[in-house]
Amino acid sequence: MYARNFPELCIGDIIAVSQWVQEGNKRRIQLFEGNLIAMHKKGASTTFTVRKISANGVSVEKIFPLYSPMIDSIKVVMKAIVRRAKLYYLRDRVGKSARVKEKVVKKVRPVGKHIERIAAAAAARAAEASKE
Repeated sequence: MYARNFPELCIGDIIAVSQWVQEGNKRRIQLFEGNLIAMHKKGASTTFTVRKISANGVSVEKIFPLYSPMIDSIKVVMKAIVRRAKLYYLRDRVGKSARVKEKVVKKVRPVGKHIERIAAAAAARAAEASKE
């Protein structure tokens, strides 16, 4: 039941939830992308609330059960810096004030491969110098 391989979700992140939708006899995946404004952690009943601004500035909120078989995948589009556990205050905001600050994460290069590449380049230069 708990074997879902979703990324670590943090409040404020912009996430894209791929959900299976049944229309007549056809099944398709529908994407819902927005801010993660709340999480209720209750074991197998864990839910999270995603809020997005759709056409004409109308906002839509959906509550997803985390362990639902209807959820195909969850992707973190952008990490955010927030100081609250619930972002319900975003419901009252409109426009730019409804945005959250992006968390910039630096990529760490693997040290071992970097040093090996430098050593290989130095060895190649030394071999060329000894030929001359």
